[in-house]
Amino acid sequence: MDLVKIALGLVLLLLAGDVLVKGAVALALRLGIPSLIVGLTVVAFGTSAPELLVSVNAALAGQPGIALGNVVGSNIVNMLVILGLPALISVIHASQIDTRRSYAMMLAASALLIGLAFMGTIGRWQGLVLLGALVLILADNLRSARAHRNARAAEEEDLGDPHMPWVKISGFIGLGLLGLAFGADLLVDGAVAVARIAGLSETVIGLTLVAIGTSLPELVTSVMAALRKQADVALGNVIGSNIFNIAAILGTTAVIAPLPVPAEMLQFDLWVMLAAALTLAPFVVLRKDIGRLSGLVLLVLYLLYMGVLLWGGIGA
Repeated sequence: MDLVKIALGLVLLLLAGDVLVKGAVALALRLGIPSLIVGLTVVAFGTSAPELLVSVNAALAGQPGIALGNVVGSNIVNMLVILGLPALISVIHASQIDTRRSYAMMLAASALLIGLAFMGTIGRWQGLVLLGALVLILADNLRSARAHRNARAAEEEDLGDPHMPWVKISGFIGLGLLGLAFGADLLVDGAVAVARIAGLSETVIGLTLVAIGTSLPELVTSVMAALRKQADVALGNVIGSNIFNIAAILGTTAVIAPLPVPAEMLQFDLWVMLAAALTLAPFVVLRKDIGRLSGLVLLVLYLLYMGVLLWGGIGA
């Protein structure tokens, strides 16, 4: 039954990811704003729904380590796997878009999280600081969207249907987000059950299977976006999801319940997250395409991190 859950979850994720990308691109065309903005907001927030559910539930269940580890682990997965794997399938043309501003915000959010983590506990007021940062970032995205509102949809005429009815757009985005959430839930439940049968510890399950499982919506969305030559949606999805994970998910979770920060996470995992963010600099700052070799390097780096977690005993 657990294997059936895994299979159903994967199928649902694939279908939902494709539908979500179609709806997101059509939304951008209808509003006359860059697809990047949609990727940074609607798509990123939607694909981060599983992380939100897992972290809040873990905090309420008295498992703050899982809540914090899920977000940090998911961000690492996003940057190394969610961009690495699609690049093996189709080149992500990062050179064609400018994500430097949103990338700087992601780095700032990561630095803010590390600074708050060194206080020992991310409590209610730290959570409010993170939520405040989210409001500022959303306000900046809104300003950017307004500045580009009059941009000609002809620039993206081959990327989607600029005349798709609003009902259809809403249906695509709504079904896509729901499908991603349910698909990820099915897959994570099945994978965790199989892992427990195999004898893996709760800590290892939380840092690996849960983090990877809740990042599957981002992976499927990015793969579909890469196949559809939508580099802005793929890269915007990852950057936006990382910002949302830190500012919204940890912010909300910390307001609900304090999150003690394990010493091991301060010594290792948070710095891996920051290092992974810096590996994206050549693609964002220098606007280099993410090709197969780059994708392979990102995946190898993640496998090395996983090796340390599973066998080195350093991870939180």
